Amino acid sequence: MKRISYAIFLALLVTAPAMASYSDSQFRDEIATGLDLIAVRENVDAPDDAPGALGLEVYQTTDAVSGDATQMFIPASMYLRAGGGINLGVATDQAHVGEHGYTSQGSWTTQIGLGWNLSSYVRTELDFQESTFKFDGLDDIGASYQTLGGMLYFDFARRYVQMGDITHRRRFVPFMGLGAAAGVYQFDGPGGADGFVIAAPRATLGVNIMLNDMIGLDIMYQYQMMIGNGFGWNVRAGGVDNISNIMASFRVNF
Repeated sequence: MKRISYAIFLALLVTAPAMASYSDSQFRDEIATGLDLIAVRENVDAPDDAPGALGLEVYQTTDAVSGDATQMFIPASMYLRAGGGINLGVATDQAHVGEHGYTSQGSWTTQIGLGWNLSSYVRTELDFQESTFKFDGLDDIGASYQTLGGMLYFDFARRYVQMGDITHRRRFVPFMGLGAAAGVYQFDGPGGADGFVIAAPRATLGVNIMLNDMIGLDIMYQYQMMIGNGFGWNVRAGGVDNISNIMASFRVNF
């Protein structure tokens, strides 16, 4: 009986390497076949099932992650802004020469800024703006101002949405902003109301359009209540003047 048991045990030892070799080879072939199909048929919309259970699983996973419906976005912590805009004469107070008023016409503004994304809804920003004013009926004289301001922006929709391990980016995000600025303005020529000015409040309402994962376009309306040295020539110091602009600027995240 012992001799029979030894014979069976010896037979198992002899055939085990062959069985192991066969199973290992089959396993490797299944993986290779599945991965080859991924490389060859990468752009096929509805591929046939890849032979080999493991190869099929790898193929399906790759297709799910790289599909057109999935966009991966890594939120940035800071951004730079650069742009400009035009002044809305109908929503801007007239400049006065004594008792005569003159409407802003052909006036524009440039803007640069540095911002921080505090959360998916809130961001803050420091910016510098310079405006050049021209007035209807005053061909030879104009005005300009430079301000440094701080803004707090609130987005009406999450800029990015976390779904498992993938973060989706929104293409359109409406927003509003509220802040203040301070600076100086100068009205060219004698009797101009030059000096220190405060823009408080400064308010904005607009929409952000993401062009890709890092660059977006902001289009917004900006209102400023200017508290300063009058608005024009031979006018009294002090008072409040309202200025409105339509702005467009690129926001580059990093």
